[in-house]
Amino acid sequence: MKRKLKRVEEGDLIEDNLWGFGGFLRLLKLCMVKMLGCECFRWCRGGGEELPLPRPQPFSLPSPIPEWPPGQGFATGKINLGELEVVEIIKFESVWSCNLLRGKSKGVTFYKPVGIPDGFFCLGHYCQPNDQPLRGYVLVARERVASSPEVYCDYDSDSDLPALTKPVNYSLVWSTDAHGNGCGFFWLPNPPVGYKAMGILVTETPEEPNVEEVRCVREDLTETCEISDTILATASNPFQVWNTRPCRRGMFCKGVSVGTFFCTTYFVSDEEELEIACLKNLDPTLHAMPNLNQINALIKHYGATVFFHPDEDCMPSSVQWFFKNGALLYEYGNPKGEPIDCWGSNLPSGGTNDGAFWIDLPADDYGRNYVKKGNLESAELYVHVKPALGGTFTDIVMWIFCPFNGPANLKIGLMSIQMNKIGQHVSDWEHFTLRISNFTGELWQGYFSQHSGGEWVDAFNLEFIEVENIFDLFPTELYGEEGPTGPKEKDNWVGDERW
Repeated sequence: MKRKLKRVEEGDLIEDNLWGFGGFLRLLKLCMVKMLGCECFRWCRGGGEELPLPRPQPFSLPSPIPEWPPGQGFATGKINLGELEVVEIIKFESVWSCNLLRGKSKGVTFYKPVGIPDGFFCLGHYCQPNDQPLRGYVLVARERVASSPEVYCDYDSDSDLPALTKPVNYSLVWSTDAHGNGCGFFWLPNPPVGYKAMGILVTETPEEPNVEEVRCVREDLTETCEISDTILATASNPFQVWNTRPCRRGMFCKGVSVGTFFCTTYFVSDEEELEIACLKNLDPTLHAMPNLNQINALIKHYGATVFFHPDEDCMPSSVQWFFKNGALLYEYGNPKGEPIDCWGSNLPSGGTNDGAFWIDLPADDYGRNYVKKGNLESAELYVHVKPALGGTFTDIVMWIFCPFNGPANLKIGLMSIQMNKIGQHVSDWEHFTLRISNFTGELWQGYFSQHSGGEWVDAFNLEFIEVENIFDLFPTELYGEEGPTGPKEKDNWVGDERW
């Protein structure tokens, strides 16, 4: 699967901060919401008292989600995890809000899911900052009947216990008033032996919630989770709230994020196991992943158009063009390079990156300079599709190849100083990732790589343009490094795996 690229020609209207391949996928630095060390608050019930807080408005993509080609379980609204079936809930009712009186943040609101289908059960509540659109989810679950043909497990469970059960009772984690006169109360479900809690409940009264409000999950159907972004932190009356995510993430991992949050009144170390867990996908078929026709439709609907700055010297090309135009394979101890077959059939395979072989530019000066410039006409986007978060999301990774990465530029004010050979290297790969919800087919996030890392951007922080119903991103800042960046042995490939 390949997609052609475009170049911005001289005379085209472009902004000074337009990113090109010299700054390919330099991501705008987003303002990450971290409310640390805040001491002054205004508490407010969900109904609103005194000063009403501005509430986040739901976010929707600028164009409606199309009808996807037929398939198996993709974009059906439900995902089978083996013994459990889960549904994504994106509609919420506000339970309680806090307004930060100091700092730039607008506060935090805690929500409970609404519109839960019959037979499904809440696993926990949701929260987010008030200075971003309301766009999150929590999963609700029901137990599947073992005789159902769509239920599949790749393990033998020795347990006769049901997959879901009510908590024994609750522990009060924190409240806005130590004497019980506040209006925000945070409750941790206490699961029976052999079960795990999935999230926290929030109420506006001191009465302990009914055990029917939530369900705990049998331990063998869960995986450990960890804290992620800080949503709220107080210095006085210490209290912290975080997003959560599976500890093990990547295309082969089974952890499924529930969308709930975790909160404590004590310090949480990196090695500490949380009192809540995430789900585990025990269906090896990953039936919710899109098929080939659906992948093509997703790329047609969401695939990015890549723009290049007219002053860029090192353009991309196809891998075949690079091989055909003089790329040489070198082996340690042999000073003479070997021409590479256009399909790479004579390249070494297997083993590890031990430095025994490497690829270089043509030996003659003309050939080297010619190949360094690349060939935009032959350039293509190479697509890699992989499951994410236990098959509840699909990552569409788009790779671009550049024969040569030019030197880095040092930017001082309006000046740009070329750093000679710093940053130069042969054969460079760059990528960006589109993360799609397998519940609906909605674009959820984008990952943009850069040297030694990268960054996830929520869909509401992307700028959409009307070019064949696809989007493009214009960073507000240029990073100091020129030229593309690639996976190699750095963090910018596994970066989107880790998040």
